[in-house]
Amino acid sequence: MNSRKTILVTGCSSGIGAYCARALRDDGWRVLATARKDEDIAQLKSEGFDTFFLDYRDPVSIKRLVDAVLEYTGGTLDALFNNGGYAQPGAVEDLPMDALREQFETNFFGWHDLTRRIVPIMRKQGHGRIVFNSSILGLVPQMWRGAYNASKHAIEGLMTTMRMELFGTGIEVSMINPGAIESKIAENAAKMAEKYLDTENSPHREAYAKRLALLKAGGKKKADGKLGPDAVYKVLKHALTSPRPRPHYVVTGPAKLGVALKRLLPAKWLYATMAKWS
Repeated sequence: MNSRKTILVTGCSSGIGAYCARALRDDGWRVLATARKDEDIAQLKSEGFDTFFLDYRDPVSIKRLVDAVLEYTGGTLDALFNNGGYAQPGAVEDLPMDALREQFETNFFGWHDLTRRIVPIMRKQGHGRIVFNSSILGLVPQMWRGAYNASKHAIEGLMTTMRMELFGTGIEVSMINPGAIESKIAENAAKMAEKYLDTENSPHREAYAKRLALLKAGGKKKADGKLGPDAVYKVLKHALTSPRPRPHYVVTGPAKLGVALKRLLPAKWLYATMAKWS
């Protein structure tokens, strides 16, 4: 059996997941990468990754993934990086229930299902690292992102609780809270807006037109504080290797500013400020 540490990384088709999978491999990790689409799985395999299918919305695929990983590694796993997901845009009043359900199946319930299947493996071996690629929007909300805000606030609440419950087991849990990072999340969000939102008949029609144009163009630019995925990998590496990993790693200047404002401003001023920035 290979002596390298093994990590399961989800959502490796592009963006943060793809970058971190490659960087982890370069740093000596044995990376088990997941993707949902056949073409993405084929691409990862062509790069030499041990690749598995995962659809967070499908509990059967989650169970099959864990079974396959255990068979592949001989029953051990050193680390899990929950990363896959998407951002459903839209004003809260315009979100149909199906949009919220799909957002939570992918960003919350799927993450929980996979994580709770991995924890017993780590308990048995006496160590492990679990890292969640959450969002600054799990700490500070933003307009037009209600479904995504809610899913990230939910994962923050659930998994920071798990961190406390696992104290003393050798299993460490950390949350990464990035602001804008170069990825396909904006383009994918535009597709989900078109799937679920009746933008033409919404009182927010004009705002949607501006937001959708921005999303289709790739979202915020570097001039607005967007960073590359290497910024996430820097803190992921600390969370995986430090003797004292942090509970939260806030990434990008605007995200750090948002956290500072939440601490300093009265609530009504905070929300008014965040509304202006949206």
